[in-house]
Amino acid sequence: MKAQPELVLFTRLPVPGKCKTRLIPALGPEGAADLHRALTERTIRVLREAEAPLVVAITGGERTRFAQWLGHDVTFAKQAEGDLTARLLPFVTRAPVILFGADTPDLSTAIVREAIAGLADHRVVIGPAADGGYYLIAMREPLPVLFTDMPWSTPQVLPETLRRCEALGISPLLLETLADCDRPEDLGRWPHLGR
Repeated sequence: MKAQPELVLFTRLPVPGKCKTRLIPALGPEGAADLHRALTERTIRVLREAEAPLVVAITGGERTRFAQWLGHDVTFAKQAEGDLTARLLPFVTRAPVILFGADTPDLSTAIVREAIAGLADHRVVIGPAADGGYYLIAMREPLPVLFTDMPWSTPQVLPETLRRCEALGISPLLLETLADCDRPEDLGRWPHLGR
């Protein structure tokens, strides 16, 4: 295994109407884009503090715009076209890797470091999300089977991932469960975020 896994953050340019669309009914297009911007910037800070190689997987704009937004010290890689599986798989091949979204307000550097350390003893580390998915998944070697034909955006993602791990003889390390901020009802957990 490489000395440290890559941390890969999936995000998009904060263009009103193009991001956090499920939050538009509560926040409007500008408010949803502002929230996405704030969550991405917060997540980048958390990942930088973990002091591991950081890659931002981008969509919705050119690298130069992302660099102006997030800094020129970040490595950017374009996401593939297609569904979530198509976008994730090219980064799975870079294992050891930890994949993140930008919608977990309570993600901490301590949790990221726990995931990094967990890969020393576990082939897979998962940060379960309260909605039945996960906010991070880490793997020591490429495991595309964990991402193909997955019922994304449903409460079945985590149970199905665990079932597939069991079929592979993998006992994943499960981290603390955190909530994602995806829907209007989620905003109640973090009243400051909608401002």
